[in-house]
Amino acid sequence: ISTDTHQIIFSGNGNTINIPLVMYQRSNKNTCMHQKPQVQWGKYIKKGQILADGAATVGGELALGKNVLVAYMPWEGYNFEDAVLISERLVYSDIYTSFHIRKYEIQTHMTSQGPERITNEIPHLEAHLLRNLDRNGI
Repeated sequence: ISTDTHQIIFSGNGNTINIPLVMYQRSNKNTCMHQKPQVQWGKYIKKGQILADGAATVGGELALGKNVLVAYMPWEGYNFEDAVLISERLVYSDIYTSFHIRKYEIQTHMTSQGPERITNEIPHLEAHLLRNLDRNGI
């Protein structure tokens, strides 16, 4: 068996099978799909053995989330400004962190002065607003 982050390749009975793995692809819900191989290089595999884990599985078991104890409290007896209290550790330990991937497309048009250019030179904007743009303005 041969494995890396992109694929799992195994052979037996004269056949070679290549299983591609999904790496950081956008799902239809704009979340991140990522598969991790669960087999090691050079090891033998058995029938029914888990080859890779995905976003919703750990060790071949369904793992859709984490249980957390929360407190629900109405504010001063009213119910329109309710709150759910959670521990800051959930935030700082990235317990509920998730990746969201969005795809944007832009079209350039032909103008009388030639084709439009996509650039990071945007007039009338302060430098701190442009600091994360690359030379193509992305």
